[in-house]
Amino acid sequence: MDIFQAIILGLIEGITEFLPISSTGHLIVVSEWLSIEQTETNKAFEVIIQFSAILAVIMNYKDKFSLNHFQLWTKVALAFIPIGAVGLLFHHQIKEFFTVAIVGTMFIVGGIVFLIVEYFYKESSAHVDDVESITYKQALWIGLAQVFALVPGTSRAGASIIGALLVGLNRKASAEFSFLLALPVLAAAAGFDILKHYQDFSESNLLTLGIGFVTSFIVAYITIKLFLRFLQKFTFIGFGIYRILFGAVLLYLTMN
Repeated sequence: MDIFQAIILGLIEGITEFLPISSTGHLIVVSEWLSIEQTETNKAFEVIIQFSAILAVIMNYKDKFSLNHFQLWTKVALAFIPIGAVGLLFHHQIKEFFTVAIVGTMFIVGGIVFLIVEYFYKESSAHVDDVESITYKQALWIGLAQVFALVPGTSRAGASIIGALLVGLNRKASAEFSFLLALPVLAAAAGFDILKHYQDFSESNLLTLGIGFVTSFIVAYITIKLFLRFLQKFTFIGFGIYRILFGAVLLYLTMN
């Protein structure tokens, strides 16, 4: 992997990790377009840029890391359990779904789900406008919805946000809980991959790893802030339409 490719993948990870459009799906597609082979070294690179996304959440929500927010983190931990358990038990089988055709299909399915949910959703009926007010039952339901994200192209952020909207959170609170829930999910995934690829972090890769990390962190940090501002005025309909169009293009290219 060269520096240009590292910057592109860092940009993609930073932009898509916290938006409901599937970072994994975009990374798979862009890697294929850039002819980046799935070597062990390149897999190690993907682990590093995931850590930068974790850091972006921590920097944006550093005020939440205190004992005053213990109950909030307990709810985040509860919501993590379903995807953590299923991912650990079936990680080998999940890898078999990493194809452009499946990514394209799930982009479309997820886009349709967003349009349906937004059609019936009424912001005025949402009972929770602050992540601190979420109940344990709501957290568990959101965690169960997030399990669908194990299928590439579904989007972890998208699945958790949909789950949050369905159990009574408003759009902003749904997005913020999804951000916080990314911490244990990404940490577990990255930690698991490091155990498999730690030997691929060599001095010869430090430059590209560093560039990818910094690029992803800066872009993810800014994306989180802009996304929350966006949701103050707009809905998720645009993301639903984007998903359908992007998925359709992927399927078309796969068939030709």
